[in-house]
Amino acid sequence: MTDVSHTTLDSRRLAALISPIRRNLLALTRETEGLPDVPDSQVEVLRALPRGTVSTPSELARRLGLRKSTMSNLLTAMEAAGLVVRRPSPDDRRRVEVLASAHALSIFESFDAASALLLAEAAATLHADDLAALAAAVPALERLRDALADRRRDALDALDGAAG
Repeated sequence: MTDVSHTTLDSRRLAALISPIRRNLLALTRETEGLPDVPDSQVEVLRALPRGTVSTPSELARRLGLRKSTMSNLLTAMEAAGLVVRRPSPDDRRRVEVLASAHALSIFESFDAASALLLAEAAATLHADDLAALAAAVPALERLRDALADRRRDALDALDGAAG
């Protein structure tokens, strides 16, 4: 384990890098593949519904740290765009299940393949030390993503608790 007392993280620099990297990768992938511009909030919902996954709107809202009303509005727009399917649960007809449509899954498979290729091509222009540093950073970035998601859910729970 790394001794954090000797490690400093320039969090401002990291935050300033993440958004442009993401934005450039999204734009380049969409342009290269001719993919539709799906809003970020809808992308997050679809990422939470990989092939074969069925969820309820409440479960999705909780997992993504969103209010139930926000999730309902997102799902309405996504259903109208053909990105999700809402159906009654076979176990309890009063309960609604949500799954990604075949159209949405096709878009994401194309996007993921193209963005992975674009990242690999860009990474191939880097020095071997930079490639090794990026490879070593991936698990830490995954943990950072999870820590931020946990904080977001906790904040939403606190807001819901104060409102209720």
